[in-house]
Amino acid sequence: MGNGRTRMGGDDRVVADWRYPTHDLAPEPSDDLATLMAFIEIPRGSRNKYEYDERSGRFLLDRVLYSSVHYPTDYGFVVETLADDGDPLDVLVLVQEPSFPGCLIPARPLGGLDMHDEKGSDFKVLAVPVGDPRFDHVQTLADVGEHWLREIETFFATYKLLEPKQTEVLGWHELAETRQTIATCRARYRSVRGEG
Repeated sequence: MGNGRTRMGGDDRVVADWRYPTHDLAPEPSDDLATLMAFIEIPRGSRNKYEYDERSGRFLLDRVLYSSVHYPTDYGFVVETLADDGDPLDVLVLVQEPSFPGCLIPARPLGGLDMHDEKGSDFKVLAVPVGDPRFDHVQTLADVGEHWLREIETFFATYKLLEPKQTEVLGWHELAETRQTIATCRARYRSVRGEG
């Protein structure tokens, strides 16, 4: 129906069209590259690989990691983006305490981790929560600390070792290149939705 409503079953009751919860989460479309909105799928410390199902608005347990490792950061995606692989752009959010699936975190990008998996290129933005004063001083990858960066790299290099899947970590990219990747993925998202 073209009036923004859908009939339920065969009766005459009418309900509003389902709106994907991940669409229009940003207050207004933004070209601000200093911040992003992270939609968390997997909390820090989890071995469960949750994926958000946009059709149903629910979370699916995709798998439990085969290896004895856990996610070193909150993990999700940057809302209103579309990466080369056809999925939203991945984001890793450094947190002191894990959040929860479905949590929205306004975040500041620091750089990005470039890698390849069985689907091809798989760039991941590394960010910190905007509202956490413990991360106010963290502005770039250099502020994160070498050990934490190596821990993240090692996780992504090894977390699929016991599965029939391969990953290759290609290294970190600085903030300027990461912001360009975010801008490209936002533009692709808007183009696909007919907004740009």
